[in-house]
Amino acid sequence: MDNYHRKRILITGGAGFLGSHLCERLLKEGNDVVCLDNFFTGTKDNIIHLMDDHHFELLRHDVVNPLIIEVDEIYNLACPASPPHYQYNPIKTNKTSVMGAINMLGLAKRVKGKILQASTSEVYGDPAVHPQTEDYWGNVNPIGARSCYDEGKRCAETLFFDYYREHKLRIKVVRIFNTYGPNMHPHDGRVVSNFIIQALKGEDITIYGEGQQTRSFCYVDEMIDGFIRMMATDDSVTGPVNLGNPGEFTIKELAEKIVDITGSKSKLVYKPLPTDDPKQRQPDITLAKKTLGWEPVIKLEEGLVKTIAYFDDLIKEGRA
Repeated sequence: MDNYHRKRILITGGAGFLGSHLCERLLKEGNDVVCLDNFFTGTKDNIIHLMDDHHFELLRHDVVNPLIIEVDEIYNLACPASPPHYQYNPIKTNKTSVMGAINMLGLAKRVKGKILQASTSEVYGDPAVHPQTEDYWGNVNPIGARSCYDEGKRCAETLFFDYYREHKLRIKVVRIFNTYGPNMHPHDGRVVSNFIIQALKGEDITIYGEGQQTRSFCYVDEMIDGFIRMMATDDSVTGPVNLGNPGEFTIKELAEKIVDITGSKSKLVYKPLPTDDPKQRQPDITLAKKTLGWEPVIKLEEGLVKTIAYFDDLIKEGRA
Protein backbone atom coordinates (compact mmCIF):
# COMPACT_ATOMS: atom_id res chain seq x y z
CA MET A 1 0.00 0.00 0.00
CA ASP A 2 1.50 3.38 -0.96
CA ASN A 3 1.66 6.29 1.48
CA TYR A 4 -1.10 8.22 -0.28
CA HIS A 5 -3.63 5.44 0.21
CA ARG A 6 -2.76 4.30 3.72
CA LYS A 7 -5.62 4.49 6.16
CA ARG A 8 -4.86 6.55 9.26
CA ILE A 9 -6.32 4.68 12.24
CA LEU A 10 -6.66 5.85 15.84
CA ILE A 11 -6.68 3.23 18.59
CA THR A 12 -7.62 4.53 22.04
CA GLY A 13 -6.22 2.36 24.81
CA GLY A 14 -3.64 1.29 22.23
CA ALA A 15 -0.95 0.35 24.77
CA GLY A 16 -3.30 -2.00 26.61
CA PHE A 17 -3.75 -5.73 26.19
CA LEU A 18 -6.11 -5.75 23.21
CA GLY A 19 -5.01 -2.36 21.87
CA SER A 20 -1.35 -3.34 21.51
CA HIS A 21 -2.26 -6.46 19.50
CA LEU A 22 -4.56 -4.35 17.32
CA CYS A 23 -1.79 -1.77 16.72
CA GLU A 24 0.57 -4.53 15.59
CA ARG A 25 -1.98 -6.17 13.31
CA LEU A 26 -3.09 -2.92 11.63
CA LEU A 27 0.54 -1.88 11.02
CA LYS A 28 1.24 -5.24 9.38
CA GLU A 29 -1.76 -4.63 7.13
CA GLY A 30 -0.17 -1.41 5.84
CA ASN A 31 -1.93 1.31 7.83
CA ASP A 32 -0.75 4.40 9.67
CA VAL A 33 -1.56 3.77 13.32
CA VAL A 34 -1.97 6.36 16.08
CA CYS A 35 -1.83 4.70 19.49
CA LEU A 36 -3.47 6.81 22.20
CA ASP A 37 -3.12 5.87 25.89
CA ASN A 38 -2.94 7.57 29.29
CA PHE A 39 -0.96 4.60 30.67
CA PHE A 40 -3.24 3.93 33.63
CA THR A 41 -3.31 0.22 32.80
CA GLY A 42 -1.54 0.21 29.42
CA THR A 43 2.25 -0.01 29.28
CA LYS A 44 4.96 1.01 26.81
CA ASP A 45 6.38 -2.51 27.13
CA ASN A 46 3.43 -3.73 25.02
CA ILE A 47 4.24 -1.44 22.10
CA ILE A 48 7.95 -0.65 22.43
CA HIS A 49 8.78 -3.01 19.56
CA LEU A 50 6.58 -0.87 17.28
CA MET A 51 8.25 2.47 18.10
CA ASP A 52 10.81 2.28 15.28
CA ASP A 53 8.09 1.89 12.67
CA HIS A 54 7.63 5.27 10.96
CA HIS A 55 3.96 4.49 10.41
CA PHE A 56 3.36 4.16 14.15
CA GLU A 57 2.69 7.16 16.38
CA LEU A 58 2.27 7.20 20.17
CA LEU A 59 0.11 9.85 21.80
CA ARG A 60 -0.13 10.22 25.59
CA HIS A 61 -3.67 11.47 26.07
CA ASP A 62 -6.77 10.75 28.14
CA VAL A 63 -10.02 10.26 26.20
CA VAL A 64 -11.90 12.11 28.94
CA ASN A 65 -10.43 15.22 27.28
CA PRO A 66 -11.32 16.24 23.70
CA LEU A 67 -8.88 15.48 20.89
CA ILE A 68 -8.36 17.13 17.52
CA ILE A 69 -6.70 14.83 15.02
CA GLU A 70 -7.29 13.75 11.41
CA VAL A 71 -8.06 10.03 11.04
CA ASP A 72 -10.11 7.68 8.85
CA GLU A 73 -11.13 5.13 11.47
CA ILE A 74 -11.28 4.94 15.27
CA TYR A 75 -11.18 1.88 17.50
CA ASN A 76 -12.36 3.02 20.93
CA LEU A 77 -10.79 0.56 23.39
CA ALA A 78 -9.89 2.97 26.21
CA CYS A 79 -11.14 1.80 29.62
CA PRO A 80 -9.78 -0.29 32.50
CA ALA A 81 -11.29 -3.73 31.96
CA SER A 82 -10.53 -5.81 35.05
CA PRO A 83 -12.44 -5.45 38.34
CA PRO A 84 -9.47 -4.36 40.51
CA HIS A 85 -8.50 -1.71 37.96
CA TYR A 86 -11.95 -0.33 37.19
CA GLN A 87 -12.99 -0.37 40.86
CA TYR A 88 -9.80 1.44 41.91
CA ASN A 89 -11.28 4.73 40.70
CA PRO A 90 -14.92 4.03 39.76
CA ILE A 91 -15.81 7.63 38.90
CA LYS A 92 -12.85 7.84 36.54
CA THR A 93 -13.87 4.51 34.99
CA ASN A 94 -17.36 5.80 34.27
CA LYS A 95 -16.00 9.07 32.87
CA THR A 96 -13.65 7.12 30.59
CA SER A 97 -16.54 5.10 29.16
CA VAL A 98 -19.07 7.94 28.87
CA MET A 99 -17.04 11.10 28.23
CA GLY A 100 -14.53 9.08 26.21
CA ALA A 101 -17.37 7.87 23.98
CA ILE A 102 -18.73 11.41 23.59
CA ASN A 103 -15.29 12.76 22.63
CA MET A 104 -14.50 9.96 20.19
CA LEU A 105 -17.97 10.09 18.62
CA GLY A 106 -17.58 13.84 18.20
CA LEU A 107 -14.23 13.27 16.53
CA ALA A 108 -15.67 10.61 14.21
CA LYS A 109 -18.53 12.96 13.31
CA ARG A 110 -16.11 15.78 12.45
CA VAL A 111 -13.80 13.66 10.28
CA LYS A 112 -16.70 11.61 8.85
CA GLY A 113 -14.89 8.42 9.86
CA LYS A 114 -15.95 4.97 11.00
CA ILE A 115 -15.78 4.22 14.73
CA LEU A 116 -15.81 0.91 16.58
CA GLN A 117 -16.77 0.64 20.24
CA ALA A 118 -15.19 -2.13 22.29
CA SER A 119 -18.14 -2.93 24.50
CA THR A 120 -18.31 -5.90 26.82
CA SER A 121 -20.23 -8.97 27.88
CA GLU A 122 -20.61 -7.15 31.22
CA VAL A 123 -23.55 -5.29 29.66
CA TYR A 124 -25.48 -8.54 30.25
CA GLY A 125 -24.69 -8.41 33.98
CA ASP A 126 -25.47 -11.65 35.83
CA PRO A 127 -27.50 -13.03 32.93
CA ALA A 128 -30.89 -14.69 33.28
CA VAL A 129 -30.58 -15.88 29.65
CA HIS A 130 -27.98 -18.47 28.65
CA PRO A 131 -26.12 -18.31 26.33
CA GLN A 132 -26.35 -14.55 25.82
CA THR A 133 -27.74 -13.20 22.55
CA GLU A 134 -27.43 -9.59 21.40
CA ASP A 135 -31.15 -8.92 21.85
CA TYR A 136 -30.97 -9.73 25.58
CA TRP A 137 -31.13 -6.49 27.62
CA GLY A 138 -29.21 -7.84 30.59
CA ASN A 139 -29.54 -8.12 34.35
CA VAL A 140 -27.29 -5.40 35.76
CA ASN A 141 -27.15 -3.89 39.24
CA PRO A 142 -27.05 -0.12 38.55
CA ILE A 143 -25.66 0.82 41.99
CA GLY A 144 -23.19 -1.98 42.77
CA ALA A 145 -19.40 -2.05 43.00
CA ARG A 146 -19.10 -3.20 39.36
CA SER A 147 -21.65 -0.68 38.04
CA CYS A 148 -19.03 1.90 37.10
CA TYR A 149 -17.86 -0.45 34.36
CA ASP A 150 -21.09 -2.26 33.47
CA GLU A 151 -23.28 0.86 33.29
CA GLY A 152 -20.50 2.97 31.79
CA LYS A 153 -20.24 0.56 28.88
CA ARG A 154 -24.03 0.35 28.54
CA CYS A 155 -24.22 4.16 28.38
CA ALA A 156 -21.45 4.21 25.76
CA GLU A 157 -23.53 1.86 23.59
CA THR A 158 -26.52 4.19 24.05
CA LEU A 159 -24.43 7.14 22.89
CA PHE A 160 -23.16 5.25 19.84
CA PHE A 161 -26.68 4.44 18.70
CA ASP A 162 -27.91 7.98 19.44
CA TYR A 163 -25.12 9.35 17.20
CA TYR A 164 -26.06 6.76 14.58
CA ARG A 165 -29.73 7.75 14.62
CA GLU A 166 -29.23 11.51 14.93
CA HIS A 167 -26.09 12.07 12.83
CA LYS A 168 -26.00 8.94 10.60
CA LEU A 169 -22.57 8.20 12.07
CA ARG A 170 -20.86 5.02 10.80
CA ILE A 171 -20.73 3.01 14.03
CA LYS A 172 -19.67 -0.53 14.90
CA VAL A 173 -20.31 -2.04 18.34
CA VAL A 174 -18.78 -5.34 19.49
CA ARG A 175 -19.37 -7.00 22.86
CA ILE A 176 -16.18 -8.67 24.03
CA PHE A 177 -16.34 -11.84 26.10
CA ASN A 178 -13.38 -13.01 28.22
CA THR A 179 -10.19 -12.73 26.17
CA TYR A 180 -6.68 -13.85 27.12
CA GLY A 181 -3.18 -14.03 25.69
CA PRO A 182 0.24 -12.33 25.74
CA ASN A 183 0.34 -8.64 26.85
CA MET A 184 -2.26 -9.16 29.58
CA HIS A 185 -1.42 -7.06 32.61
CA PRO A 186 0.21 -9.42 35.16
CA HIS A 187 -1.71 -7.89 38.05
CA ASP A 188 -5.07 -7.18 36.44
CA GLY A 189 -6.94 -9.55 38.75
CA ARG A 190 -8.46 -11.60 35.91
CA VAL A 191 -8.66 -15.34 36.38
CA VAL A 192 -6.30 -16.33 33.55
CA SER A 193 -3.44 -14.04 34.59
CA ASN A 194 -4.02 -14.68 38.31
CA PHE A 195 -4.01 -18.45 37.96
CA ILE A 196 -1.00 -18.56 35.62
CA ILE A 197 1.19 -16.38 37.84
CA GLN A 198 0.16 -18.27 40.98
CA ALA A 199 0.86 -21.59 39.27
CA LEU A 200 4.26 -20.52 37.91
CA LYS A 201 5.30 -19.20 41.32
CA GLY A 202 4.01 -22.29 43.10
CA GLU A 203 1.55 -20.24 45.16
CA ASP A 204 -1.95 -21.30 46.19
CA ILE A 205 -4.46 -20.70 43.38
CA THR A 206 -7.31 -18.60 44.73
CA ILE A 207 -10.77 -19.52 43.48
CA TYR A 208 -13.74 -17.39 44.47
CA GLY A 209 -16.89 -19.24 45.47
CA GLU A 210 -16.87 -22.95 44.68
CA GLY A 211 -15.36 -22.43 41.23
CA GLN A 212 -18.56 -23.55 39.48
CA GLN A 213 -19.21 -20.18 37.83
CA THR A 214 -18.52 -20.44 34.09
CA ARG A 215 -16.63 -18.31 31.60
CA SER A 216 -15.82 -18.57 27.90
CA PHE A 217 -12.23 -17.77 26.90
CA CYS A 218 -11.22 -16.38 23.50
CA TYR A 219 -7.57 -16.16 22.41
CA VAL A 220 -6.49 -12.60 21.65
CA ASP A 221 -5.51 -13.11 17.97
CA GLU A 222 -9.02 -14.30 17.15
CA MET A 223 -10.62 -11.38 19.00
CA ILE A 224 -8.50 -8.90 17.00
CA ASP A 225 -9.58 -10.63 13.80
CA GLY A 226 -13.20 -10.10 14.88
CA PHE A 227 -12.57 -6.37 15.41
CA ILE A 228 -11.07 -5.93 11.96
CA ARG A 229 -13.81 -7.93 10.24
CA MET A 230 -16.43 -5.84 12.02
CA MET A 231 -14.79 -2.57 10.97
CA ALA A 232 -14.71 -3.79 7.35
CA THR A 233 -18.48 -4.40 7.16
CA ASP A 234 -20.67 -2.02 5.18
CA ASP A 235 -22.43 0.87 6.89
CA SER A 236 -25.66 -1.08 7.36
CA VAL A 237 -23.94 -3.28 9.95
CA THR A 238 -23.82 -1.48 13.30
CA GLY A 239 -23.94 -4.33 15.80
CA PRO A 240 -23.92 -4.95 18.61
CA VAL A 241 -22.19 -8.23 17.77
CA ASN A 242 -20.96 -10.71 20.38
CA LEU A 243 -17.30 -11.69 20.00
CA GLY A 244 -16.11 -14.58 22.14
CA ASN A 245 -15.45 -18.28 22.24
CA PRO A 246 -18.65 -20.22 23.02
CA GLY A 247 -16.66 -23.03 24.69
CA GLU A 248 -17.75 -22.86 28.33
CA PHE A 249 -15.53 -23.82 31.28
CA THR A 250 -15.94 -23.59 35.02
CA ILE A 251 -13.36 -21.50 36.86
CA LYS A 252 -12.22 -24.67 38.64
CA GLU A 253 -11.66 -26.41 35.28
CA LEU A 254 -9.54 -23.46 34.12
CA ALA A 255 -7.41 -23.63 37.28
CA GLU A 256 -6.91 -27.38 36.85
CA LYS A 257 -5.87 -26.96 33.20
CA ILE A 258 -3.29 -24.31 34.12
CA VAL A 259 -1.87 -26.45 36.95
CA ASP A 260 -1.62 -29.39 34.54
CA ILE A 261 0.10 -27.41 31.73
CA THR A 262 2.59 -25.71 34.07
CA GLY A 263 3.27 -28.86 36.08
CA SER A 264 2.76 -26.73 39.18
CA LYS A 265 2.48 -28.04 42.75
CA SER A 266 0.02 -25.22 43.56
CA LYS A 267 -3.07 -26.10 45.60
CA LEU A 268 -6.55 -24.76 44.92
CA VAL A 269 -7.94 -22.64 47.78
CA TYR A 270 -11.45 -21.18 47.96
CA LYS A 271 -12.52 -17.68 49.04
CA PRO A 272 -15.92 -15.92 49.22
CA LEU A 273 -17.47 -14.87 45.89
CA PRO A 274 -17.23 -11.11 45.13
CA THR A 275 -20.41 -9.00 44.93
CA ASP A 276 -22.34 -9.21 41.63
CA ASP A 277 -19.90 -11.75 40.16
CA PRO A 278 -21.77 -13.34 37.19
CA LYS A 279 -22.51 -17.05 37.60
CA GLN A 280 -22.54 -17.77 33.87
CA ARG A 281 -20.99 -16.16 30.84
CA GLN A 282 -21.21 -17.68 27.37
CA PRO A 283 -21.71 -15.88 24.04
CA ASP A 284 -24.16 -16.86 21.36
CA ILE A 285 -22.06 -16.01 18.28
CA THR A 286 -24.66 -16.86 15.62
CA LEU A 287 -24.69 -13.22 14.46
CA ALA A 288 -20.87 -13.02 14.24
CA LYS A 289 -20.78 -16.20 12.15
CA LYS A 290 -23.47 -14.91 9.80
CA THR A 291 -22.36 -11.27 9.52
CA LEU A 292 -18.57 -11.51 9.82
CA GLY A 293 -17.85 -15.11 8.85
CA TRP A 294 -16.06 -15.22 12.23
CA GLU A 295 -15.73 -18.16 14.59
CA PRO A 296 -12.89 -18.95 17.03
CA VAL A 297 -10.96 -22.17 16.39
CA ILE A 298 -8.04 -21.95 18.86
CA LYS A 299 -8.58 -24.40 21.71
CA LEU A 300 -8.17 -23.20 25.29
CA GLU A 301 -5.15 -25.47 25.91
CA GLU A 302 -3.35 -24.14 22.81
CA GLY A 303 -3.90 -20.51 23.81
CA LEU A 304 -2.93 -21.19 27.43
CA VAL A 305 0.44 -22.65 26.38
CA LYS A 306 1.31 -19.38 24.55
CA THR A 307 0.01 -17.24 27.41
CA ILE A 308 1.90 -19.22 30.05
CA ALA A 309 5.14 -18.82 28.04
CA TYR A 310 4.58 -15.03 28.01
CA PHE A 311 4.06 -14.84 31.78
CA ASP A 312 6.99 -17.16 32.41
CA ASP A 313 9.24 -14.69 30.58
CA LEU A 314 7.78 -11.77 32.59
CA ILE A 315 8.55 -13.56 35.87
CA LYS A 316 12.11 -14.36 34.76
CA GLU A 317 12.60 -10.69 33.86
CA GLY A 318 11.26 -9.63 37.27
CA ARG A 319 8.23 -7.88 35.73
CA ALA A 320 5.53 -10.05 37.34
